[in-house]
Amino acid sequence: QVQLVESGGGFVHPGGALRLSCAVSGDTVDNPVMAWFSQGPGKEREFVASIGWSGRGTYYGGFVKGRFTISRDNNENMLYLQLTDLKPEDTAVYYCAAGRGWPVPKDVFWGQGSQVTVSS
Repeated sequence: QVQLVESGGGFVHPGGALRLSCAVSGDTVDNPVMAWFSQGPGKEREFVASIGWSGRGTYYGGFVKGRFTISRDNNENMLYLQLTDLKPEDTAVYYCAAGRGWPVPKDVFWGQGSQVTVSS
C-alpha cells in the first residue's frame, strides 16, 4: 500500500500559477512511477504527467503544452506539480498517483485530490 496526500490547490486567476505537492508514504520498495491526473467538472479523469523513480524521465499529456512541470524529491518523499499560465479549462481536481508502467502508470494508488479553480 502507498499513501498519498495532496496539498497546494486553490483559486487562481487566468495566467496565474500554483504548485501542488503530494506527500508519499508506505510501501515504495517497488519504486513506483509517480504521476498526476486531473478530473474536470463532468469529465473523465485524464493523465497530466508522470516521472520515473530516479526523476530523470518525465512525460506529459498533450494538453500541458509546456505549462506544467512534474518533479520529485525522494529524500523528502514528495512529488510536485508546478502549474503555470493557468487557464479556466485547467479547473479540476488534481490527483497524485503511484503505480506501475511507463509512461502512464496502471493499477495506481490514488490520493484524495486537490481542487484547482481558475477563474476571473
